[in-house]
Amino acid sequence: MAVESLSRCLCAVLVLFWSASWPLAHSASAPENEVTLWPATWLSEGKLSTVTLLKGRTQRTYFTLRKAAAMSVTVSPCDSPIEWSLAARTLENKPLKSHEWSSKKSMPEMWWRGPGTEEKIHTFSGGTSDTYSGRASPHASIYILRMRSKQQSSSATVYLHQGSGPSGAFPEIPADPRVHTLGVGMTSVTLSWNPSASLAGPSQDKYDYCVLVNSQRNLPSLCAAQESAREERDKNREKTAKKRRVTAWPILKEWWWEQWEADLEEKSPSPYGDLRCVCQGTENVCTISELLPDTQYYFDVFARDRVNGTSATYEGTAARTHGEAQPSVTSLREGELRWVTFHDTGPRSEQFFSFRPRGSQQSGLLTVQSCGGGSKFKLTVSSKGHVLTTRAVGKDLVQVWLQGSPVYLIHLEREGTAMSERSTASLLGGLKASVKLQTSSAYHRKGVPSLPSTLQVKSFNRLRGCNSVTLAWMGTEERSLYCVYRRKQRGRRDEDTLNASCLGPESRSNTEKVLCKYFQELNPRRAVTTAAIGSLEPGTTYVFDVYLMRRWGIPVKYASKIVKTRKEC
Repeated sequence: MAVESLSRCLCAVLVLFWSASWPLAHSASAPENEVTLWPATWLSEGKLSTVTLLKGRTQRTYFTLRKAAAMSVTVSPCDSPIEWSLAARTLENKPLKSHEWSSKKSMPEMWWRGPGTEEKIHTFSGGTSDTYSGRASPHASIYILRMRSKQQSSSATVYLHQGSGPSGAFPEIPADPRVHTLGVGMTSVTLSWNPSASLAGPSQDKYDYCVLVNSQRNLPSLCAAQESAREERDKNREKTAKKRRVTAWPILKEWWWEQWEADLEEKSPSPYGDLRCVCQGTENVCTISELLPDTQYYFDVFARDRVNGTSATYEGTAARTHGEAQPSVTSLREGELRWVTFHDTGPRSEQFFSFRPRGSQQSGLLTVQSCGGGSKFKLTVSSKGHVLTTRAVGKDLVQVWLQGSPVYLIHLEREGTAMSERSTASLLGGLKASVKLQTSSAYHRKGVPSLPSTLQVKSFNRLRGCNSVTLAWMGTEERSLYCVYRRKQRGRRDEDTLNASCLGPESRSNTEKVLCKYFQELNPRRAVTTAAIGSLEPGTTYVFDVYLMRRWGIPVKYASKIVKTRKEC
């Protein structure tokens, strides 16, 4: 018995194998590339049908007409171009109702069994909606609609209308379907388009416009917009699922939100789902705001039939919003000493400068000093969009070492209005100089130059005579040049200029220069130098100013020293 049952199983396997591999005989009336038509998809007249298209595979649908009359077939691809054709097949004889036709056989397959001819009456290839309108063939037995998507799996909607007039299932598009740009701003764009005749008809209440905006491409249909929104939503859900913590409360919370969203979707009767229009209504002018500056946007306008769930697409447009106003940038020359002024009277003001160091090391020194009494300034140095340093600028000298970039952007901003600029304005002939700025390339340096530990100047009373005085000040461990200037005190005016630390030797007369000397001391604690000033008048009050002259950067001014020579010696 076991051997007999085994032989039966083996025979059954062989029968199945040979039956699967044996080529099927094709009917003489059917083309060789046709496949079995059962089960078949039938189109219903006056109903919008959605057909799923797999990539590279031809999808066939069929329909018949009750009588020879006019008809129209509208095919609307979703988000991918398709190829579609309409053919009419005519049989020589009607199919016979015999016992060999099983009830499981579909009507199209019964039509294909009999001899007949096929005539192709329309073809189209593209990604836009297309409609064939014409008289029905008086001898056609069945119509075949073939659709294929070559690029990707997609879908399309088909609408069959029987009659000579318009179907009324789709909104009408004007002869000029273009969307025009009326105005473009930095954060807004205004559009206009020719109105649809459907919105002026007797059933205008069921129509409206929907304007969509995105930064990627123009959309061929509302279905493509829904697919794009669905894909974006799925990506966000995947990201959320990856970040979700595996605990009881997050899982319960997410389940609650999913149930709540599902209830909303079930309650929402809208055929467009959660599609959000930036402009929705019956007006043919729309202003889209809250856009990003200097960004390319794509705008699409759709006329919608909210009752039938259909739409018609205008020719979309694109526009780029205006960029933000770029401030003027002043180039700084090598070693240039510049007075930065702020002429406007507002509480905030800013200026931009650029500096390109010389040499392959791309290093330099930036020195900044405030000259306005009570003004507050902010210095920001950046390169290639990255902020390198931010400093507050006051009466003390600020040094910034620049290295490693071919060009630097210097942003100087006034944060507060000066309380009194009388001193600087009086010295400079009314010019409101607020900041003193200088940039210099430093080829062999590795950092900012050292500054004296104190900027106070000392005079020795024992060494003060009728015609001479002796001054002392702190130097640095670097070899530097120090220059001494003198002038007679001129009353109250000198009280305003004693603290004008930003006034350098360029503002002094050559007749006021007394001497210049080089000094260097490697020990900072012992870096003290002296100078004996002679040829003075007895009993006269003098103002002495010492300047540290540097190869790089702004000269450093010591605090002014007032000394009166003796009357009698």
